[in-house]
Amino acid sequence: MATKAPGQVDTPEDAVTGEEISGTTIPPSTPGKSQSNESARNAFSELLSPSKNSSKQHKFPPKPRAPPALTTFSGRAGLGAYTAAPESFPTSRVISYDDNFVTINDLYPKSSIHLLLLPRRPDKQLLSPFEALEDPEFLSSIQQEVKKLRLLVAKELQRRFGKYSVKERERENAMEKALSETEEFDESTLPSGRDWSKDVISGIHTHPSMAHLHIHVLSRDRHSECMRHRRHYNSFATDFLVDVDAFPLTAADVKRRRKAGLLNDDLKCWRCGRNFGNKFAKLKHHLEGEFEEWKAE
Repeated sequence: MATKAPGQVDTPEDAVTGEEISGTTIPPSTPGKSQSNESARNAFSELLSPSKNSSKQHKFPPKPRAPPALTTFSGRAGLGAYTAAPESFPTSRVISYDDNFVTINDLYPKSSIHLLLLPRRPDKQLLSPFEALEDPEFLSSIQQEVKKLRLLVAKELQRRFGKYSVKERERENAMEKALSETEEFDESTLPSGRDWSKDVISGIHTHPSMAHLHIHVLSRDRHSECMRHRRHYNSFATDFLVDVDAFPLTAADVKRRRKAGLLNDDLKCWRCGRNFGNKFAKLKHHLEGEFEEWKAE
């Protein structure tokens, strides 16, 4: 039987498995190629990119750099690779970054869209969320960034699933009818369409499985091949996930203490509330149908 490497052993309080607590190696640079020069860019990166007329764009491609020695962030420190060298990763992994934050697609997404916001402040990123978010200025910066990402995820949900939504079709049909009758019309008279922002959740796990501070921003569907265990589901369906707007937590807040018990709670469908006890396979099958009905709302 294979043994797990140090830092890859999961505990009852972890929301992920030992397999998911894996290290990350910073990819070597390829001379003449950088992330900004990739021809294929995902939808998130396009939404976050500056406009083509931005004065900050380079007039000439950056000079090639010699590839650095490989650096690996092992086990629970795996997220450190992204904050250390975000420019080394493709846009399929690193969506955006600046001096303060890096946003990535979760390597093991638990919903159809699952982002991680990674603060880059060295004095904060290895602290527990309870301690790091006691700083009002730092907390405020994270809350503002999360708001931006929630809007971004909502737009991506609309792009991916809008064609299935009854409410979206109602608005589109009404708009087409109005345009066929007149060139000018009051959009406020149209059906409002679907508010995709209501389908986005975000927060921090009370017992993070990875060492570096990270905030989850994801669609609420829990539809993913990586959603494989009871702990996976309950880490986003219970108070194990704490909204950033709830911080800072007081010393007496129960969320500081109750951890593993939440992961062992009964499994309840996020959409209809049906209780599946500890029958994860049955919940997983049920969620397939809920996902189709959710898309069609």
